[in-house]
Amino acid sequence: MTTTTDVGVVDNATRLWRSIIRPDSAQRLVSKLFEEHGISMGESGDCEIVVHDKRLYARVLRDGSLGLGEAYMDGWWDCEHLDRLFYKILCSELYRSANLNWRRLLIILRARLTNVQSIKRAFRVGERHYDIGNEVYEAMLDKRMVYTCAYWKDADNLDDAQEAKLDLVCRKLELKPGMRVLELGCGWAGFAKYAVEHYGVEVEGYTVSTEQVALGRERCKRLPVRLHLADYREARGRYDAVVSVGLLEHVGPRNLRGYMNLVDRCLEPGGISLAHTIGGHSTSDDMDPWFERYIFPGAVLPTLEQLGGAVQDLFVVEDVHNIGPHYDPTLMTWNDRFNAAWPELNKNDRYGNEFKRMWNYYLLSCAGSFRARFTHVYQLVLTRPGTRQPGCRIT
Repeated sequence: MTTTTDVGVVDNATRLWRSIIRPDSAQRLVSKLFEEHGISMGESGDCEIVVHDKRLYARVLRDGSLGLGEAYMDGWWDCEHLDRLFYKILCSELYRSANLNWRRLLIILRARLTNVQSIKRAFRVGERHYDIGNEVYEAMLDKRMVYTCAYWKDADNLDDAQEAKLDLVCRKLELKPGMRVLELGCGWAGFAKYAVEHYGVEVEGYTVSTEQVALGRERCKRLPVRLHLADYREARGRYDAVVSVGLLEHVGPRNLRGYMNLVDRCLEPGGISLAHTIGGHSTSDDMDPWFERYIFPGAVLPTLEQLGGAVQDLFVVEDVHNIGPHYDPTLMTWNDRFNAAWPELNKNDRYGNEFKRMWNYYLLSCAGSFRARFTHVYQLVLTRPGTRQPGCRIT
């Protein structure tokens, strides 16, 4: 938790920074930094970053990526292709050189001293992100409302690509009629409904979002699906398969071993587990500060090294499949669908212009990140020692 002392340090540092960096100096420094990495920045329309408010330069110097994102939300700058801009930023050293400031240091310190992903804090991400209103997600996502990377190998539209991903997961788990499946982080029950309808299983799911559990229950009426509004750590019972699709990003490095211990407790002998997660390119204790504040509070992207350490002495890693490049077209499609639905969404008072700019920034910056191979999507298939090797190498 950030203390009053921490806030005082930040405020003092900010005042000192403003006294040292004059607006004209800030403009020269930031413009030069971006231009050295092949990104034009200025007031003319032919620049990649078109500046509407010259306070942007000092804000970026002071607050790094947080300031860049907040300034975009405030309308201080524009870019015709945000996805391409972030691809260039992340393919260069610009991201690292511009992303250290007092606020970021405090986030890192907090992550190292406290369990940011504790059960007490678990519902924050549900309230801040997943409970913003189902109408946004219904407009943006596929018909099954799957809010994770699609699989475009043999698909040319979002509905088919998401069903292909769901089927890929079911086949890797070797699901068969009558099996009991535990899903940790069940979203709107897209996987659960698909697995029941196509593989004849029963599914028990957990989510920290009130909006997700309400709509998921409605969509799974009269199906053998039970959804719980509870943290994944509340899961009990024994199951033939345990799956999480998009949960490990919210588990946090301190809790990865605990997650694997839970899977071990809940998995029947001979069972298979699959973990589908966005993965970081380098080890970190925190998320980018703009994403931490506005999109996914408490999230941290695990690396393969961290995941490998978490399964040690518990599971055999049968397969690691990186489908990260498939997230770029998924995010671009979500962004197109969101903007097509915007005239209708904008009729709701809770979605103003700042929300629209925030959501576009979120989706397109992520698309650029996956395109740059700065972030990945891993599917890990796990069994216990002594279990036969499943036929999971499905591409």
